[in-house]
Amino acid sequence: MPERKNVFITGASRGIGHATAAYFVRQGWRAISLSRDPVPPQCPRGERHAHIQVDVSDSFALGESFAQLREILEGEPLHALVNNAGYSPKDEDGKRLGCLDGDLASWQKTFAINLMAPVYFSRACAPLLAETKGAVVNITSIAGHRVHPFAGSAYATSKAALTALTRELAADLAHLGIRVNAVCPGEINTAILSPGTEHLVERIPLRRLGSPDEVAGVIHYLCSDQTSYITGAEIPVNGGQDVY
Repeated sequence: MPERKNVFITGASRGIGHATAAYFVRQGWRAISLSRDPVPPQCPRGERHAHIQVDVSDSFALGESFAQLREILEGEPLHALVNNAGYSPKDEDGKRLGCLDGDLASWQKTFAINLMAPVYFSRACAPLLAETKGAVVNITSIAGHRVHPFAGSAYATSKAALTALTRELAADLAHLGIRVNAVCPGEINTAILSPGTEHLVERIPLRRLGSPDEVAGVIHYLCSDQTSYITGAEIPVNGGQDVY
């Protein structure tokens, strides 16, 4: 019987994270998810899914969450880490915040979740992933490469930093046999879409929003043996938005 594979996914209570956990479970993996919220009813249940409830914006809770991960694994190997947890601050009307808007506390929270949590989990999980020659996948964003009409400056710069972190981790972890890549979603049809997102479809060559499952499929691909010679890459999943 083939060895059961385990994936640890942060920010997995909804949207891309939830879809990714469900996708891995359908492929026969066990998904260990983490979010600040309880596991929602629609998430996969049973022996192939476990959940850790932690707010990763709290740096003191990161060590606790990793200890819970080790307890759940019970000595089983870890094959993949997906750094998906993300935060995008808005103003009171739900509009984007630029560089001159908002307070520094919102920037600190954004970077704590979008960058420092991936730094922590990548470092903490490296010894486990080295044993399996596993993979790290960071979820970046099209907003990290261009000014976005809805994603604010704190979110955009944190995602640009996550792209740089992907490159640095790929170089630093290669000697351990760990591959590090990123998936860069464009406009994805999730429950947290900003009002007006539908108007961006006109600028997407495929003329539609992407689905969370389409992102999850690429994440799974980068964690599979089929991509054993790919590291340091950032794969766009955006319907061709980079064409224009």
